[in-house]
Amino acid sequence: MTTSLVTGCAGVIGSHLVERLLSRGDQVIGIDCFTDYYPREIKERNLTGARTNARFKLIEGDILAIQDFPGVDYVFHLAAQAGVRKSWGVNFGVYTRNNIDASQRLLEFYKDSRIKRFVYASSSSVYGNAPLPFNEEARPKPYSPYGVTKLAAENLCHLYHQNYGLPAVSLRYFTVYGPRQRPDMAIHKFVQAALNGDPIVVFGDGTQTRDFTYVSDAVDAAILASGSGADGAVFNIGSASPLTVNHLTALIGEALGRRIEIRYEGKQTGDVGHTRSDISKAGQNLGWEPAHDIRNGITKFVEWFGQNAARAAGN
Repeated sequence: MTTSLVTGCAGVIGSHLVERLLSRGDQVIGIDCFTDYYPREIKERNLTGARTNARFKLIEGDILAIQDFPGVDYVFHLAAQAGVRKSWGVNFGVYTRNNIDASQRLLEFYKDSRIKRFVYASSSSVYGNAPLPFNEEARPKPYSPYGVTKLAAENLCHLYHQNYGLPAVSLRYFTVYGPRQRPDMAIHKFVQAALNGDPIVVFGDGTQTRDFTYVSDAVDAAILASGSGADGAVFNIGSASPLTVNHLTALIGEALGRRIEIRYEGKQTGDVGHTRSDISKAGQNLGWEPAHDIRNGITKFVEWFGQNAARAAGN
């Protein structure tokens, strides 16, 4: 039986990935330390389905405190300290610890093992304000401390591949959304505000553009990357169809069937102006392409939110 390790298993991508791996017959070991970045009860609910499966085992703990990791066929490293805006100042040490040090710990442990693939969840934040569309061959120029730590861990994956032959692949995810999305993310906050009858708060003038990835598409990419022969490679995982934040709020209003009130506030430190993915490399090498456009994805998210409103809000 194939055994897979998923770090950050209680997060949005991690919990969906665990369920997908279980559905194909894997034995899945999940690691999560349930940081207080958002309420633990939300993460616990994300694992409700997985916990009913006898082939799932949860290790609750800090990657840097775990002495021995399990022998597995695949490692999906999704655990990270998230958030661009909170990565400045005194918080930076948390990001270096959880994003860089923890990644190095895993890579060091598995460098001499015979794992088939080490899939690392990187971020489009490594690009900063690079020319559009973001291409994997472009020089990364992070615009936030968060982006710096994600790029550092990505570089560590490359180093362990080059020096030890570790079969590592990095996926640069572009704003993943969908059921179980973190409550601090824009789409989640916008839908919650609209349902509460509150104005949606937009930082900047709303003309900034974002490239979004539906969560099941993100999981598809991880599965395909684990079975590819593209060791040492980096791939963009996005929609390649960005839209303005103003357009996004309009789609949310359309999906909810109500008028949206917007309150504009100042631009936040570390927020880039525009993102747009070039996903041709993932298509050519992984056979991956997104199955959901933003309109379809927003409709599905709103449906899920409506069915889980109190829980989604962290109540």
